[in-house]
Amino acid sequence: MSASPRPTATGVGCNGTPVLEGGPLPEVRGTARDAELWGLLFVDATPLKPGKEVKIVWRMTGEGPLRVRAALPDGTTAEQKWGPEEHSGSTWRRPGQEWGTGFVFPKAGCWKIELSRERGAGHVWLPVR
Repeated sequence: MSASPRPTATGVGCNGTPVLEGGPLPEVRGTARDAELWGLLFVDATPLKPGKEVKIVWRMTGEGPLRVRAALPDGTTAEQKWGPEEHSGSTWRRPGQEWGTGFVFPKAGCWKIELSRERGAGHVWLPVR
């Protein structure tokens, strides 16, 4: 995937993470410290649905291996089915190294997905309903 057509924001998602639609797949640009963070959502439509596995590909700058955790404010965690798996090649043009993850969000809510490396950390908030 190339950066064209340029996605446009269709609305602010959960706690301020915009879901950008208009490209081949929805994207999110995370809030990060010492890094840049992007997520590509392999879904037909947003918001995400509880109980269904979703593939999310991440691009993040920084150094070191990627660690990923998804939780609700009440402490409920999402089941990480697989990943992070580092990708060696891609047509998705965003900064940083690329990894794939698979999650099942067990219930509706505002999910915080936290990503960290030895240098760099960030997060996105995704609505599930």
